[in-house]
Amino acid sequence: MTAKLDFFAAAPSLMMDWQRAALAISSSLEPSLGELVKIRASQINGCASCLNTHTARARENGETEQRIYLLPAWWEAHCYTDRERAALGWTEALTRLSEGHSHEDAYEALKVEFTEEEQVKLTLMINVVNGYNRIAIGFGGLTGPTATRSGTKAT
Repeated sequence: MTAKLDFFAAAPSLMMDWQRAALAISSSLEPSLGELVKIRASQINGCASCLNTHTARARENGETEQRIYLLPAWWEAHCYTDRERAALGWTEALTRLSEGHSHEDAYEALKVEFTEEEQVKLTLMINVVNGYNRIAIGFGGLTGPTATRSGTKAT
């Protein structure tokens, strides 16, 4: 994807504030859960750049290939904990909110596994990754730690 504009150069102060908030929110819950949530939202949104970043980070943090590969069908895979399943269900519900589906079942599962404070933290994390997906897709050029190139291996 070719960058349409350098959003950090265009609005440096706001982008730095956004990035600081994103880092604070991301560090508020366990890293493995955060990466699964970011990967799943990025899959739903079709954000190659964010998928590239978060699958690499998940692997660096010890996530297995199996669990990364099974995320598109997490509800049928038995390798996720109840807490992860609740987070992934909430991620799906909020990321697909505009599709008109009810999020009540997802919220009921969320309440069982997450405190009210954690529910807010997770919801903020989902909003941040959805925001980054839109920035990356909208403006292009946002790349992760292992940027891809057509016909070549990532460096």
